[in-house]
Amino acid sequence: MTLSLHHFLMLSAIIFGIGVYGALTRRNVLGILMSIELMFNAATINIVAFNHFLYPDKVWGQGVVIFVMTLAAAEAVVGLSLVLAIYRNIKSVYTEKLNLLHG
Repeated sequence: MTLSLHHFLMLSAIIFGIGVYGALTRRNVLGILMSIELMFNAATINIVAFNHFLYPDKVWGQGVVIFVMTLAAAEAVVGLSLVLAIYRNIKSVYTEKLNLLHG
């Protein structure tokens, strides 16, 4: 059995759905960040799959994926530093305790 584009798109849709579900239902900021990373990974699976099936001899899809992975790593660093800063001030990482705009 060979894997077709449909298989990769279904895998990506499932992973993206898990990421959206996690981002909407998590109360912990770290869980939300991990769910956003899952959504990034689903997008990269789509990019690589389309590149492989539409242009099998080109490697532009892999280059774009490396760029997206670099952006995801930078997003994780900034997100974790924000979580640490919030935790130092509020002593909690739960979203219902984050009322930073209350003055």
